[in-house]
Amino acid sequence: MGNVVSGWLGRSLVLSSLLWGTPFPIFTSVPVAWAQSETEEATSIRIYEQVSPAVVAIETEDGGGSGSIVDANGLILTNAHVVGSSSVVQVRLADGRRFQGEVVGYGDNRLDLAAVRLRNSPNNLPTVTIASPNSVRVGQSAFAIGSPFGLQGTLTVGIVSRIDGERNLIQTDAAINPGNSGGPLLNSNGQLIGVNTSIFTTSSSGGSVGIGFAIPTDAVQSFLAAVRSGQATTTNGVARTDRAPVPITIGGPIIQGRLAEDSNVLPDGSYYNAYGFEGQAGQSIILDMTSNEVDPFLILIGPDEDGLFLQDDDSGGNYNARLSLRLPSTGTYTVVANAYAEGEVGRYQLRLTEVGGTATSSTPDGVILREQGRLGPGNPTLQDGSYFQEFNFQGQAGQRVRLRLVSDSFDTYLLLLDPAGNTLAENDDASPSTSNSELIVTLPGDGQYTVIVNAYSQADQGEFLLVVD
Repeated sequence: MGNVVSGWLGRSLVLSSLLWGTPFPIFTSVPVAWAQSETEEATSIRIYEQVSPAVVAIETEDGGGSGSIVDANGLILTNAHVVGSSSVVQVRLADGRRFQGEVVGYGDNRLDLAAVRLRNSPNNLPTVTIASPNSVRVGQSAFAIGSPFGLQGTLTVGIVSRIDGERNLIQTDAAINPGNSGGPLLNSNGQLIGVNTSIFTTSSSGGSVGIGFAIPTDAVQSFLAAVRSGQATTTNGVARTDRAPVPITIGGPIIQGRLAEDSNVLPDGSYYNAYGFEGQAGQSIILDMTSNEVDPFLILIGPDEDGLFLQDDDSGGNYNARLSLRLPSTGTYTVVANAYAEGEVGRYQLRLTEVGGTATSSTPDGVILREQGRLGPGNPTLQDGSYFQEFNFQGQAGQRVRLRLVSDSFDTYLLLLDPAGNTLAENDDASPSTSNSELIVTLPGDGQYTVIVNAYSQADQGEFLLVVD
């Protein structure tokens, strides 16, 4: 068990700085603000000039996307769904030259990666440098270069919004649109931190709503090693259908669905079907996905620019999934009915109901959030080297919640952040006789709250249970 006073203060400052910026007001003069803006602008310009010559457009008979040159002799990294079933694609370099490219490898287990080798390639092509695995942190700047809607050499800027350890994906709010797929997501040093692969959208145009995903460098480097050694598979296991969301209604009939080979595919190789419903701000809903054939996994995305993104694995009990919340805004919500593991197929039931009476974000049994997981290698770390994971729930002003973090393997550390990203409460030890953590908090306002599951020291890792009720 750690020192309570110094541990709380140090962890709060580190976490707020790392994820959301300092929670304390900083008073500065206008020239300093201008200087900061000019520095950000200079960084964007430098990255674009450094990397864009190594980003290509890929064209096939069925569409296309983007790619990154990863060696000077013309090896290009892209998405498997970009090249599709083509064995030969057309590649347009940033300087306008065109080459034919032979598809020489695909990711194993339907990982959405592919490699293209240019035919008659010139030597000394510009290349994209790949960042070290596990070097990405939530809150860091992110830069995407690609060919959205066919507009080659387009730069967009954002941050790393979230790291999904279960799906091994990087989430970003940098605008990613059709045509960006296969292109690089970059850090401030111009290094590739991920391969842009998909977006979630609720609009008919299929445009970005600030939720994009990239495959991180640990998977990328393993794939490129297989390509270079001749061990990569030559069969494309990613065949996307990109079906539009099916309309459903709150309180409507139970949906009988099936995950199968003709379903949409997430970058981790898991199947999903999408549904859309119209919601009103303040409505309290419960979304259940149950199955005896697959391990259900639910994702809910808010209306365009709403920023709501929630997911759940086992809160419904018996491996079933459940999301319960008060809708923060009026508009079209997207439900992603997904399976936990790559390749799972089978039938499921999806039910969307409204909670009567006073709006509440908890389920009928009072549990708002229940997560079992493991801290350890593969999770992000704070500046002190300790592992952490983050979870979200929707809360209301005046709502009283209890958070419990339990582990038999390590000394837990628990933090609760308000919707603005400021530390609302934190705890190391619930009592002098335990290393488990507990918080009881009255929420100050409506919005999405973030729970940080953390280990007290760098060496701590293992299984944990988080319950919010």
